[in-house]
Amino acid sequence: KDLAAQPSFGNKGIMSVLSPSSFILISMLSTSYMAHFAAPKFYTELKNNTIERFNLVVTSSFAISIGLFCVVASLGFLTFGTASDGLILNNYSNKDTLMSLSRVAVALSIVFSYPLVFVGTREGLLDLANVSAADRTDKLVDKITVLALAVVTAAALVVSDLSFVLSFAGATLGNALIYVMPALMFRSMIKKLGDDATAAQKAEVGFAMLSCLLGIIMGGLGAYMSVKSLVE
Repeated sequence: KDLAAQPSFGNKGIMSVLSPSSFILISMLSTSYMAHFAAPKFYTELKNNTIERFNLVVTSSFAISIGLFCVVASLGFLTFGTASDGLILNNYSNKDTLMSLSRVAVALSIVFSYPLVFVGTREGLLDLANVSAADRTDKLVDKITVLALAVVTAAALVVSDLSFVLSFAGATLGNALIYVMPALMFRSMIKKLGDDATAAQKAEVGFAMLSCLLGIIMGGLGAYMSVKSLVE
């Protein structure tokens, strides 16, 4: 009786995967692969940083993360079904001691991990503005920090649905980072190689552009469904 929403399950079964709403979940999953900006730093700080060791670290880390996320997502959905909130902890009673401790743990995780993500965002904004390292004075960096924090905080006060934030960010930024940008960068690299590029590399450009097209389509559908779910 203390639950925010009672569990609810439909009768469509596996066929519900074919629903356009599935693009919301796909978009949310895309946020799992948005840590590209930290890769160079991790590679530099890795002891004996060879490509083989870095690939091992990335593969094992993603495998563990995917496993944990699948278990948590499955347990949450199998408990509450379509009534699952964007933040699954909101579905549990406020009188549940274990869930209350989990909320505190999530809050601490956000507080201490936010600076790591924010630094990447701030550096990305400066890169987009073509601000050279010499021009990045403390005064300018402080201004960008305050402005970016103000915008993010204002958005957080208006949008309370975490599922929308994740799905829309995944549909736009996630798909761009995973499918679109790497494909365009690869095509540009092969173009610069000119006649030095191998036949296999030139053929791979076609697959890369197909990936780019799929990313744009999924991103567009995901963004549309995310906005639609918010306004409904």
